[in-house]
Amino acid sequence: MSQLIDGRAISAQIHSETAARVAELARRGIVPGLAFVRVGEDPASVVYVGMKEKKSRELGIRSVTHVLPSSTTQAELVALLKALNSDPTVHGILVQAPLPSHIDSSVIYGTVLPGKDVDGFHPINVGRLMLGDTGGFLPCTPAGVHQLLIRSGIPMDGAEVTVLGRGNIVGKPMAAILLQKARHANCTVTLCHSGTRDIARHTQRADIVIAAMGVPRFLKAEMIRPGAVVIDVGVNRIPDPTAPNGSRLVGDVDFEAVREKAAWITPNPGGVGPMTIALLLSNTATAAGAPAAG
Repeated sequence: MSQLIDGRAISAQIHSETAARVAELARRGIVPGLAFVRVGEDPASVVYVGMKEKKSRELGIRSVTHVLPSSTTQAELVALLKALNSDPTVHGILVQAPLPSHIDSSVIYGTVLPGKDVDGFHPINVGRLMLGDTGGFLPCTPAGVHQLLIRSGIPMDGAEVTVLGRGNIVGKPMAAILLQKARHANCTVTLCHSGTRDIARHTQRADIVIAAMGVPRFLKAEMIRPGAVVIDVGVNRIPDPTAPNGSRLVGDVDFEAVREKAAWITPNPGGVGPMTIALLLSNTATAAGAPAAG
């Protein structure tokens, strides 16, 4: 039976550190400001932004949410972001995904100033990550996964890591974080995707497997080696007639089977999810002028 990597407990550690940094900013007369921008009424987005707002308030971060109709044009959204860029009380900006199909997300992410891009998606911040420049913001979910590994004491120097999924939000930046020649990295990373011919061949040799494909329960017990570390980033809704709304959320890992073979595993929920918010608010404190420890 594997040991659980408790994302709720580890995120609480980070929130405590962020609260201390926010308090230090307050002594300097600075109140960190975080602007959320949501376009449309996607139910999951409404919930996610609400959770981020609540935790912001708890930590002493001033948040404001701009809700725009789904008919908002790209030009209108760009105009709002430019206004937020110019607002000195706003230190961080988060544009909640997904955006309506008529809006080019790459244009939107490129409009937010790199210094306010607490989501880590501006091309300059992405480029800094690839170059090993620690001066930019890291995307929150892969940075959260990295913190789970660090704070659980998982050895990474020289580790074989297989990342499932090549998305711009998790897969690619996750690989880039772990392959850096740096402390808590220096891994040999294999990035698998829909074109990979034999995924199990790569996962079976890995010390650490990070599943971020968006395929329910894709990673089976026979696909990992005994003693592996398994991180489940997936969020998938599947039918469940016993659930009140007829469906429930599962990850990319066949949790009950894999936990019998892995040494460490994240639960889902309660693993990676809480870490994303924790890193977002930590980034916001950094943007306001409070350096993160270590």
